[in-house]
Amino acid sequence: MGESSDSVSIDIDMIPLGGKEYVVKTSKGSISVFVCGDQEKPALITYPDVALNYMSCFQGLFFCPDAASLLLHNFCIYHIDAPGHELGADVISSDVPLLSVDDLADQVVEVLDFFGLKEVMCVGVTAGAYILTLFAMKYKERVLGLILVSPICKSPSWTEWLYNKVLLNLLYFYGMCGVLKECLLQRYFSKELRCGVHGSEADIIQACRKLLDERQSLNVMRFLQAINERHDLTDSFKNLQCKTLIFVGESSPFHSEAVYMSAKLDRKNCALVEVQECGSLVTEEHPYAMIVPIEFFLMGFGYYRHQHVASSSSNGSNPTSPSSRSCIAPELLSPESLGIKLKPIKTRADIDV
Repeated sequence: MGESSDSVSIDIDMIPLGGKEYVVKTSKGSISVFVCGDQEKPALITYPDVALNYMSCFQGLFFCPDAASLLLHNFCIYHIDAPGHELGADVISSDVPLLSVDDLADQVVEVLDFFGLKEVMCVGVTAGAYILTLFAMKYKERVLGLILVSPICKSPSWTEWLYNKVLLNLLYFYGMCGVLKECLLQRYFSKELRCGVHGSEADIIQACRKLLDERQSLNVMRFLQAINERHDLTDSFKNLQCKTLIFVGESSPFHSEAVYMSAKLDRKNCALVEVQECGSLVTEEHPYAMIVPIEFFLMGFGYYRHQHVASSSSNGSNPTSPSSRSCIAPELLSPESLGIKLKPIKTRADIDV
């Protein structure tokens, strides 16, 4: 691991997966990275959505036993939080300049340099997916592959831009108020989950609501403002040379944009998996639907599950059930591309965009 006098490490107790948090001081400011696993293994980095950190965005996925045998067995996980989104974060000083999406992407490469990582696998959710996609375009030699969850890639529409402006005003004047939390929960989860059974709120919603209470509203505002000023990546897709796996919930507000992105990327290098009855945060709402596509995707890089076990989960859920629908081009799954052959659950027809 790279040495730096500007970086400090902090041991964190009561972290489910174990590990250590590093606060890395980059040229764009400090950023928190929580490291899980053996740092001698290949690296996988994560980047969460607006107002979330690695705990609230990825623990559902990494808590799956099948995911542990696949991801934790093959990789050391580097969870990168957006500035000021880590547990116990202080409010970022108003004297610190606002960061753009390009600044956030440049921070990622500085994190890699600090840890001495040459190339990484990337997993990002919505805003985090945008940051990692931009990172992969700017530093294509540093990225092995992208796993994107409900990604965004275009400039915000006028509707989204105005909606985000309302959220920014709520954050500034009222902080993490009840109305704002409801707006964020609608961004993350499907209506079915938010309403719950017999009108009762699901445990995952209650947990997310509690975690949102811990966020520093002014820090969230800075990240949301950067995302609201993002630029369109479509014309730069030609610079995206790595293989890409896209997940999106069919109830996600960003469903159409994820479909658009998958249609614009080279079909030889991109696959789309749509998850039914699910919002944007597939990693938390339906993580088991992600396991099999990720397993086949990683096989193309030579990564395999620790033990060959039945694909059904320990709680009876089946990740190959019709809860997910994959749009996987035959070229992507050819022996030349991934080295495997996956029979998709259902393949979307060609999309005119």
